[in-house]
Amino acid sequence: MSRIAKNPVPVPSGVEVSFDGNLVKVSGSKGKMEFMIPASVTANHADEVVTIAYDESSSTSTALAGTTRSLINNMVIGVTEGFTKTLILVGVGYRAKAEGKKLELTLGFSHPVFYNLPEEVEVETPSQTEVVLKSYNKQVLGQVAAEIRAFRPPEPYKGKGVKYSDEIIRRKEAKKAAGA
Repeated sequence: MSRIAKNPVPVPSGVEVSFDGNLVKVSGSKGKMEFMIPASVTANHADEVVTIAYDESSSTSTALAGTTRSLINNMVIGVTEGFTKTLILVGVGYRAKAEGKKLELTLGFSHPVFYNLPEEVEVETPSQTEVVLKSYNKQVLGQVAAEIRAFRPPEPYKGKGVKYSDEIIRRKEAKKAAGA
């Protein structure tokens, strides 16, 4: 039995949830999203909640039910509140500058790095070393943040690089001189 799937998904006012066969459509003030429900799982919308039903004898169906419930919940949260991820640039001369849907990063390379953002993602740079990404789609937001971080992941000796705001870098001790 899936502990996640048995919890209903609350649908706040202002959010429209519709089912077209196995296709779930969620729309709200921030945007519109769609998701194809797996064949072994069914979803019902009644009394401002979405409930998930599945075959409890199948372990695959149980796993897909929990995933489906989480994805629908993320869709509802995304179109009402939205999601944010904050990246911090640590290092001398590391800077970020946002220009529309383009992000310019100076990360210690011999050239600046340009990153074109997808339609769903908005970017802000409150300071030169802070990048705030916002989106209604949690999956796309996480992918964009991971791709930006991959340009210069934080290293364990000095902690330089692009890191998430809540990420903790485990620091290593530098090499010791032989015979000292």
